Amino acid sequence: MSRPRVIVTRPAREAARWVAELAVRGIAAEALPLIEIVPEPMAGAVAHARAHLGDSYDVAMFVSGNAVDGFLRSDAVPGPAPAAIATRAWSPGPGTTAALRRAGWPAARIDAPAPDAAQFDSESLWAEVQAQVRPGLRVLIVRGGDAQGRVAGRDWLARQLADHGVRIEQVVAYRRAAPQLDAAQRALASAAATDGSLWLLSSSEAIANLRAGLPAQDWSAAVALATHPRIAEAARAAGFGQVRETRPALEAVVASIESAA
Repeated sequence: MSRPRVIVTRPAREAARWVAELAVRGIAAEALPLIEIVPEPMAGAVAHARAHLGDSYDVAMFVSGNAVDGFLRSDAVPGPAPAAIATRAWSPGPGTTAALRRAGWPAARIDAPAPDAAQFDSESLWAEVQAQVRPGLRVLIVRGGDAQGRVAGRDWLARQLADHGVRIEQVVAYRRAAPQLDAAQRALASAAATDGSLWLLSSSEAIANLRAGLPAQDWSAAVALATHPRIAEAARAAGFGQVRETRPALEAVVASIESAA
């Protein structure tokens, strides 16, 4: 049997990278970004945190590669270069770690789950960094916000830190918005709901945006590959007829796609 076509639903830049990586492995894929990433203006709390990264915080926790790119982008307000900062960086997974390394953050000052961890999420990161946690530790959480710029997303790690007496600040480095699907994208999504394409889902928010963009679509014949149990639950709730789970690492996703052939 031939491999199924893969619909990559990550934000546009990440989706393009995944499509290219899958193509190298002989897997046909198309990008259908279901979350739009909008960099937050470098002003106010974000600018202050960026300028004082090295002297006001013991740790900067970045929730995603987009958080790194939005906070450490080259047009940011003046501040010390990452390589000159003693602050540790906490990363929930390889994509965030790669973004930190691209920005110049020294590998020796990055804490992240092991590359073969079962999941790349806050719980896996907590297992790696819990020994560093102490009352009074100063942690900056750099994260995304909703379309209005308000803090949005899971706050599990923030609650854990607060329960251990950690001093937390949170800044929004980018906004996540629902994309406006054009006619070609809606046609692609409708076809992929019934033609055996494999939907690669890496965000519950993306699933919600898909449902909002195609409110009348029947997903009972659609096949999903979810990179986290919570995402798998959201796909089932959306009506996807088949839902499989995979580790989020590229090679694990490739193996799961190949097993579906």
